[in-house]
Amino acid sequence: MSKIKIMSENLANKIAAGEVVEKCASVVKELVENSIDAHSDSIKIDLQEGGLKEIKITDNGVGMESEDALLSFQRHATSKLTREDDLFFINTLGFRGEALPSIASVSEVDLITCASNVGTHIHIKGGKLEINEPSDARKGTIISVSNLFFNTPARLKYLKSEQYELANTVSFIEKLALSYPNIKFELTNNDKTLVKTSGSGNLLKTIHEIYGLNVSSKMIEVKGSTDDYDMEGYICKPEILKSNRNHMITIVNGRVVKNNDLNRAINDAYYTYKPDIKFPIVVLKFETDPTLIDVNIHPTKQDIKLSKVNELYNMIVNTIKNKLYKELLIPNAIKDEVTEISIPTTMIKNEIVEEKASNFEKETKENNYQTELDFSIAENSEIYSTNTQDTIINPELKKLVLYPVGLALGTYIIAQNEEGVYLIDQHAAQERINYDKYLKALKEEEISTIAPLFPINIELNAGDYLTIKGHMNILTDMGFVIEEFGLNTYIIKEHPTWLKRGYEEESIHKIFDSIISIGNRFDRVKFNEHLAITLACKMSIKANTRISTEAQEEILNELVNTDNPYNCPHGRPTIIKFSIYDLEKMFKRAMN
Repeated sequence: MSKIKIMSENLANKIAAGEVVEKCASVVKELVENSIDAHSDSIKIDLQEGGLKEIKITDNGVGMESEDALLSFQRHATSKLTREDDLFFINTLGFRGEALPSIASVSEVDLITCASNVGTHIHIKGGKLEINEPSDARKGTIISVSNLFFNTPARLKYLKSEQYELANTVSFIEKLALSYPNIKFELTNNDKTLVKTSGSGNLLKTIHEIYGLNVSSKMIEVKGSTDDYDMEGYICKPEILKSNRNHMITIVNGRVVKNNDLNRAINDAYYTYKPDIKFPIVVLKFETDPTLIDVNIHPTKQDIKLSKVNELYNMIVNTIKNKLYKELLIPNAIKDEVTEISIPTTMIKNEIVEEKASNFEKETKENNYQTELDFSIAENSEIYSTNTQDTIINPELKKLVLYPVGLALGTYIIAQNEEGVYLIDQHAAQERINYDKYLKALKEEEISTIAPLFPINIELNAGDYLTIKGHMNILTDMGFVIEEFGLNTYIIKEHPTWLKRGYEEESIHKIFDSIISIGNRFDRVKFNEHLAITLACKMSIKANTRISTEAQEEILNELVNTDNPYNCPHGRPTIIKFSIYDLEKMFKRAMN
């Protein structure tokens, strides 16, 4: 007797549900994506107990006829692929035909849909059809899912608390709303509205509706393109960073994706603008030919494969860097005030009207005050080239004249001008200055060297000695003249002139340490970056060190001429501003 048997369709659907449906947010994802594919411009998601009790989706899409409604619960039934070649030109969010039958096999599903004059009502429990009858003729679809995993206890026990399941759903709907700003989304839980967008079609307004004013007013519009990819969206100023990558939202052909290549490019573009453990808020949309991406690598379709990754990487990094270079990124010390807020005219008009914030936004978005903005974008919005050589770096900051008036705590330079008072971290500022100097020197083709009066001896252990010997070409290219001198010792007869005077031997030790740490994984660009950061940190003035007014003035003058005067190479801020209004507000001179 044959041991191999074909499993029942209901059993196959339950197995597929383990891949497609992991939690309540997975159900919401599949159903809302179906609503979007049905050309809805208004989608409402109603949850009971975070979706653990019921998930209900109401849309105004094209709906389904009775025959299609019943067929949609059959495995691999789809209207989105009709022939094999369509797999290479996917323009819809769903296409597998697995979601509805998988969900229906592990829950109770109630569907009311209409595409013409007569609607259809279908009720399925645990994969078994219980009701199939005509219904009211309301254009669109209403689908509710209740008692999720009631017949699969092994899956049911892995559902988390109401708050955990709700947080995942809220996060997904927020990202989807940012992907489709032209669609009106509303999410409620236990009849309380948590997310609501207007469907205005304006991405910046949607960012404001999701994140609030404190974030939306600090977003910067970016646009870039290559022969194969078009990118547009918004990036945040480095002053509003997050502790995880969840707010780095990337959308490819309308699909929210989590792709390591895209995340790496965005993160690299913020290099030295932020600490490594912090991440920016970005909403970036990419459009490309469907043949250049593969969305069919995972059942949830949340990751994709990209073609021409290097070209895309360079475009993302250069476009974001160019834009950050052009922005005045000095953060205000007082962050809670929104009465005076500077918003670039290329982003939004400076028209502010007070509105009441929802309780949920107050609790989860960390902003205590909301306003409504006029989000019309200027017609002459600039598209930034990927060529960094034409960039005018920090034009506004280069006009900034700061007058030092003292030193606080032996660490912070106090400066002022007609706009307010500035605090400058002297170590971070000089670290940025030195970093630029070292990085520029390391890139120079013509190297100027000097012979010390007494040659410098560097003694190493045997392993490090051999590592340096294997990378001697690196030191030679940098301008060092080195000879072996006894057991595990090198003698430095000439070195580059850019080594800080009086700290030559210490600097050479740092250079040796950098070479030893990379081992056989040498990359010249990364090596130069790492070395410049290391030398800049060690050779800069330390905190709690008193310096003269002349030295303070020199630091300020040199800082404004660096490529990124707002952050040290490790991403910490160098300068913070107290506007005149901030000061008057604190001292109650301004009461409004």
